Amino acid sequence: MSQRAFAPAALALLTLPLAAPLAAAPVDDLLEALRIEETLTVMRAEGLDYGDTLAQEMFGGPTRGWDQAVDRIYDMGTMRAAVRAGFDEELTAEEIEPLIDFFSSDLGQEVVTLEIEARRAMLDSEVEEAARDRYAELAGTEDARLAQVSRFIEVNDLVEQNVSGALNASFAFYEGLADGGALEMGEAEMLSDIWGQEEETRADTVEWVHGYLLMAYGPLSSEELGAYVEMSESPEGGALNRALFSGFNQMYNDISYAMGLAAAGQMAGTDL
Repeated sequence: MSQRAFAPAALALLTLPLAAPLAAAPVDDLLEALRIEETLTVMRAEGLDYGDTLAQEMFGGPTRGWDQAVDRIYDMGTMRAAVRAGFDEELTAEEIEPLIDFFSSDLGQEVVTLEIEARRAMLDSEVEEAARDRYAELAGTEDARLAQVSRFIEVNDLVEQNVSGALNASFAFYEGLADGGALEMGEAEMLSDIWGQEEETRADTVEWVHGYLLMAYGPLSSEELGAYVEMSESPEGGALNRALFSGFNQMYNDISYAMGLAAAGQMAGTDL
């Protein structure tokens, strides 16, 4: 089971009160500024496409029951709740405020728009291939924009986080298959098989992330992209990145397990 991610405060004095709980913080304002709903819509479209691919690979093509199951699994409400839980867990009210300021600004909104539009465009396999090819052309060169994008990827640990997330999602998928009776493997065997995919997963992730971000940030000036990288390097930017990966990784793990169960049911000929 594969996944795509991204798509990324000083200690208070002991005499000061503890930070307010997130329930009192404007987390929904931040989610709105980030336009998470639109991002989840694109992720759902990716998931439905992946469901078709998975059906072709595992049992000769999708059925009506399979399509209905995949549609239920990629439920927007459930996906949204998982992402919000990650924000609840990782962000404080004090960290949220400057993030809202940045992503509500003209530059912040342009960045969000470009990221969403690029991800939506890459639903087209030809666009994705062109983005990967563009990265391949620049890889190993001293291209200034590639250097900025690579710095952004490094700051946000996008390769390692996405590889780890993808492998964990694969494990959840295997567990779903096993619990559904379609896979007879112990945990050690599952882990061995999944770790055998690590090198290929890493190479694919490096290509995809660089290609995607080179395309997404193409319209930004060097100064604008530099300001975004600088924000990502701040304590608040780091907290946001942790929140995003916390929420999206849990979302993908839940989805992957459910997809494994559904695939097991399809293979057994049971009602999904």
